[in-house]
Amino acid sequence: MSSTTTITTTASKPKRPDPDPSPRITDVHDLVRALSQIHPISKPIAAFFAAHSVSLSLPRKKALLKVGTICHHVYFIRKGALRAFMKDGNKEITTWITVENELVTSIAGLNIQQPSKEFIQALEPCELLVMSYEDLEKLYELHPEFNIITRKLLQRYYHDAENRAFISRIPKADQRYRHFLETQPHLANRIPLRYIASYLGLALETLSRVRKKISSNEL
Repeated sequence: MSSTTTITTTASKPKRPDPDPSPRITDVHDLVRALSQIHPISKPIAAFFAAHSVSLSLPRKKALLKVGTICHHVYFIRKGALRAFMKDGNKEITTWITVENELVTSIAGLNIQQPSKEFIQALEPCELLVMSYEDLEKLYELHPEFNIITRKLLQRYYHDAENRAFISRIPKADQRYRHFLETQPHLANRIPLRYIASYLGLALETLSRVRKKISSNEL
C-alpha cells in the first residue's frame, strides 16, 4: 500500500475539492470495486472515499516519491504501472513493480513518518486516486469496519513481500524467472525487460538468454 491537505509529490499536484458550498465528488468506482473483492464496502465508506480522495495524473518516468521525502499519502492505481527502486551508485535496484487496482505508499512514511529509502516512479502514464494519511486515520475512527479491510490488505502485501524475498534467494537464474512467471505473469510481457531483470537481481543479458531458452523449450 504509498498528512496534510496539500499533496507533496514530484508529480503534478491534484486539486483538492472546493470546501463549500458543494464539494466535488471524486469517482472512486474502481477503488470500491477492487476493495470489495477483499471485503464488502459499505455505502458510508464509499462516500468517504469520494469526498476525501483526489485524482492525480503521473506521466511516464515521473517520480511519485523520492528518497529522503516523507510520504503523507496512500495511492490507488486506476491505470498504469509503478515501480520502486533504490540506487547503488549509478545502479538502480528495483524492489517492487505493481499495476492497476493496487494500493501503494511508503510504509516508513505512512506508519512512522520516516523519509523514504526508495524512489517510486511511473513506468507508464498513471491515473491515481490519492488519500492523505490524516484522512485515512479519520476513516479508521469513523468506520471501524475499514480496519478489517486494512488487515486483509496487509496480509496480502506481507505475502507479496515474502514472495519477493523468496525470489532473491533462488540460486539459478532460470528458476528465478520461472517463479516470477508463476507468481506475476501479468507483468512478464508488459514491463520493460531491464526492470524485470533488476527486480530479479539478474543482468539484463542473463535474463534475455534465459527467456530465449525458455521460449525454445531448452529449459
